[in-house]
Amino acid sequence: MARFGMVIDTRQCVGCMDCVVACQTENDVPQGYCRDWIVSELRGSFPTLSMEIRSERCNHCDNPPCVACCPTGASHVAEPGRVVLVTPEKCIGCKACIAACPYGARYVHPEGYVDKCSFCHHRTKDGVDPACVSVCPTRALHFGDLDDPRSAVSELLRTRRHRTLLPEAGTRPRIFYLG
Repeated sequence: MARFGMVIDTRQCVGCMDCVVACQTENDVPQGYCRDWIVSELRGSFPTLSMEIRSERCNHCDNPPCVACCPTGASHVAEPGRVVLVTPEKCIGCKACIAACPYGARYVHPEGYVDKCSFCHHRTKDGVDPACVSVCPTRALHFGDLDDPRSAVSELLRTRRHRTLLPEAGTRPRIFYLG
């Protein structure tokens, strides 16, 4: 069984937002909302400053608190890839999953259900990269099966220093940042 994940090279990301636009277009995200976004983080003090630019989204955690707290089962783990998804028809808009997510990755869609990144499950289940990965001009985004030692994501994690966001939350996120 696959376990999909994403590796993002923060040295390659230029913050162009192509990933954000591709996601909005591919997934018909309403204007003013987004399933992924760009963060710029400045560290240090003058004259020794560094800046990290990274693309963020749902972390499709191995231990997703959003799934555990959903009263209707709308938030669930789906195959292939053990991807965290939301079934709009089951969602009652209670926002428990929004409160449970330490990554701020969910929003209430104007139609009343909670929405988030799906790793473009409609594409990835057929072996096609998510829209954000397919359009990245600097090839900063990489997608694949974390449990396949021959996958590009596994190779990157094996050979490069990496980190996750908020590891102390205990969610075991599957978005990794190279830096």
